[in-house]
Amino acid sequence: MILPARYRLALLVAGLVLATGLFMVWGLRAPYGFILGLRATKLAALVLVGASVGAATVMFQTVAHNRLLTPGIVGFDALFVLLQTTLVILLGGVGFVTLPQIPKFLIESLLMTAAAVALFSLVLRRGADDMTRLVLTGVIFGILMRGLSGFMQRILDPSEFAVVQQATYATFGAVDPAQLAIAAPIFLAVLALSIRIAPSLDVAALGRSQSLSLGVDHDRLVLLALTLISLLVAVATALAGPVTFLGLLAASLAAASIGTYRHRILIPAAATVGALILVFGQFIFERLLGFQSTLAVIVEFLGGLLFLFLVLKRRPA
Repeated sequence: MILPARYRLALLVAGLVLATGLFMVWGLRAPYGFILGLRATKLAALVLVGASVGAATVMFQTVAHNRLLTPGIVGFDALFVLLQTTLVILLGGVGFVTLPQIPKFLIESLLMTAAAVALFSLVLRRGADDMTRLVLTGVIFGILMRGLSGFMQRILDPSEFAVVQQATYATFGAVDPAQLAIAAPIFLAVLALSIRIAPSLDVAALGRSQSLSLGVDHDRLVLLALTLISLLVAVATALAGPVTFLGLLAASLAAASIGTYRHRILIPAAATVGALILVFGQFIFERLLGFQSTLAVIVEFLGGLLFLFLVLKRRPA
């Protein structure tokens, strides 16, 4: 018997609850309150980042009509690295690490969101039917920013270069609870709005001409979806750092496990899978492997392999 999609989603949520329980109580020792507080902060960061990237990737793939893309393709990661490198050059290594975390988080989130919305508005001003041009423009901007970051990093001394390297790796243990308090309401509001427009996204997946014939304002919907995607990815990246292939993993696994392309179920499923990957992965590396590796590196490695597999198995049009 094949389970309906909503029951499969319930199983994914149950898996996330189980992983959350393991992460919180496995190997717990005194002082219990202090350790539980630290674990709860890290858990909230893992869930928020994983869910944000997973939900954003599903919406991006729908508006781009391509199941191989992630929002990182338009240069979020490159802009984040360029921002960190610029700050270290302007302030020095000591000045960078002593920056107030809340203003830094807010400014980075705002800059990345504004840059993405400006790019979307500029490229799609004649209509949201040219996603190929948007993706290519994003790739070119990403290459330019990575090149500029690489040039700037060459003039840093070794200690400042180490600060940049540390700042541009995804980490979940150094997230400030105040940052989470700001990011969580943004994520919940954006996720609620994403689910609200889910039926229209189902229609948008059919293509622009079919959407227009069915009464959906396709261009307006695409720009709204891209704005929501920008918010989700910018907040997640500013919170923990870039994890480029996490979204591809979450979206692909959610589509395979749910078996439906109805966005009202697929978006929460991808958010759940994204959070589950990070929480269960961090549990494995922290509790069972004793920090012998870095979760972000493994996620990028597995995501890269999945990307190659999807590209190679795709049939030519």
